[in-house]
Amino acid sequence: MTYANAPGIPRSTLVVTAHAGDFVWRAGGAIALAASRGEKVTIVCLTYGERGESAKAWREGRSLEEIKGIRRGEAEAAAATLGAEVVFFDAGDYPLTVTPELTDRLVGVYRNTRPDVVLTHPLDDPYNGDHPAAARTALDARVLAQAAGHPAAGEVIGAPPVFFFEPHQPEMCGFRPEVLLDITEVWTAKRRAMECLAAQRHLWDYYTDLGTRRGVQLKRNAGPNLGLPHATYAEAYMRPYPQVTGELA
Repeated sequence: MTYANAPGIPRSTLVVTAHAGDFVWRAGGAIALAASRGEKVTIVCLTYGERGESAKAWREGRSLEEIKGIRRGEAEAAAATLGAEVVFFDAGDYPLTVTPELTDRLVGVYRNTRPDVVLTHPLDDPYNGDHPAAARTALDARVLAQAAGHPAAGEVIGAPPVFFFEPHQPEMCGFRPEVLLDITEVWTAKRRAMECLAAQRHLWDYYTDLGTRRGVQLKRNAGPNLGLPHATYAEAYMRPYPQVTGELA
């Protein structure tokens, strides 16, 4: 079901993340799948993750601007590998401070991209306050982008469904894998995108293992008739709003 775009216009996916690497680990498969179908995917990185997620560069004695440049280059390479466009807000991390100006800027992205699907962080993460801040901003901007009286450029949008992608420590964030997305056909692209993020190399194997485990879970819940390959990879998502459908499946 298309919520925002007129018939014949390619579907649009909007991904809102706190830091420059978040979209790769958590939603790289969904991004690559959408891009492979010819859909437009726009990634908004509210920060570069320059202070809290770039420890290696700090230990090497890099300056703040150098680190931002490194993280931007990594994210651009990863987004290109997945087939997406990436936009950087440079709002500053640790902490990410949300302002009305930041929210309004994101409203403009909503109205410009007119997403059919929105992906972002869950609203709870006791280990990293930037992630819930980004999620709250994504949800607030989505509501404002629908408001005819809100003074932002562009036309009012509909109500695109939102999916929360899996956080790094799901058990501590109240995350339940309500939706399992088969990303087997684009797994190689996701792994290549992960390898663009040298600043967080320690996460490459972690998210490869997670993709494998979610793939096993997908197969156990998919039923016997899908003909899934032996090696299946998946990503997990939650839905903060009800699913709208004309058929239970």
